[in-house]
Amino acid sequence: MKGAAAGVVSAAVASGLSPRAFAAGSDKIRVGLIGCGGRGMHDTSRFLVAAENVELIAMGDLFKDSLDRCRAALTRQPKEGEDPNPIRDKVKVTDETCFVGWDAYKKVLATNVDVVILTTAPHFRPMHIRAAFEAGKHVFAEKPVAVDPVGVRSVIASAELADQKGLTFVAGTQMRRISHLVEAMKRIRDGALGTIQSGQCFRLGDAMRGWGPSQRRPQWSDMEWQLRRWLFMTWLSGDFIVEMHVHDLDVVNWALGGPPVQCFALGGRQQRTEPEYGDSYDHFAVEYEYANGVSVSYKGTQQDGISNPHYQHIVGTKGSARLDFGRVVITGPNAAEIAWDRFDPCLTQHADQIAAIRQGKRLNEGKRIAESTMTAIMGRMSAYTGRALKWDWVMNASKLDLAPPAYEFGTLAMPEVAVPGKTRLV
Repeated sequence: MKGAAAGVVSAAVASGLSPRAFAAGSDKIRVGLIGCGGRGMHDTSRFLVAAENVELIAMGDLFKDSLDRCRAALTRQPKEGEDPNPIRDKVKVTDETCFVGWDAYKKVLATNVDVVILTTAPHFRPMHIRAAFEAGKHVFAEKPVAVDPVGVRSVIASAELADQKGLTFVAGTQMRRISHLVEAMKRIRDGALGTIQSGQCFRLGDAMRGWGPSQRRPQWSDMEWQLRRWLFMTWLSGDFIVEMHVHDLDVVNWALGGPPVQCFALGGRQQRTEPEYGDSYDHFAVEYEYANGVSVSYKGTQQDGISNPHYQHIVGTKGSARLDFGRVVITGPNAAEIAWDRFDPCLTQHADQIAAIRQGKRLNEGKRIAESTMTAIMGRMSAYTGRALKWDWVMNASKLDLAPPAYEFGTLAMPEVAVPGKTRLV
């Protein structure tokens, strides 16, 4: 990470950003982490090496064991012969600035942090984003930023509040900063494919059976059990099309210049039928229609033992582009192959935000990630209900709100698995 951080500095200077944005001195940036799971550790470790003079000073989580595990990992003393831990000395949290419980996020925001990293279960993202901007904090929010239309609309309003207050809002859609994808999108905009006609989006992966605790402990209430298995609870994760595949649908929106106008979807669960997998599906297929009648087919799975293609394919009148994590292949008269430069986009996204904060520049990705989140939510809603949906209705009229009756540890019925044709459209 130390070498990669140096690359961030070099790239930023080469692109015209002020060197002061990465210089040690009086421009210290104080960071707070809200959500201390694996993604919280990942984003914090990269945020702290993306620039000089950045410190983590506060942490918050619902559960003390998660916070303690994260804090220990970030401050780990390397064993003999191991490389130094580049962030250990940047972690300045104390017992007094570590907070646990339902109000932990409020306590982090009450400290003198400048920016917060939001990596809780996605259900909580809208309320945390809103609270952060109301408190005058810059926000880095992991994707997705909501699990239902009510949450998406809240995030869009919060993005407007960020602009009013001059605060930055960066989303964890790091694929937007992968070099070969950036170059491919530029060529698509410049007409390399001609007029876009159609597309495909594939992300077929395994069943994630090794994720999280597999057994419920006797002392865990219904609420705690669901929170600890949040990845498989639609009210907490949005289901995998929202929680994970928003990345891929965001790339499609990027290529098409905006979100779809309508969709129709199918889905269900055939492998992951055990109770510990909540109400989540294990496969989706969505036909999205974009402006000018452009149709994009999405297929996504979380199933074991099947083929696992993972790419986006955009077809135009002059050629096509196949995009994945490693490279882009363009066919037709403007044929090209563009490889990834191996530079970590997760570092770039944090360096961009830190530079914008220090230079007072506008950087607000809130509406964009909200629309990509809604693209995934709309597909899930269509699959769950069996109904074709229009973007305008979902964005402006749907009242779907997946919030539980109360935020407290206690009894909470396990949500029923959606059945197309029977599950009500809200």
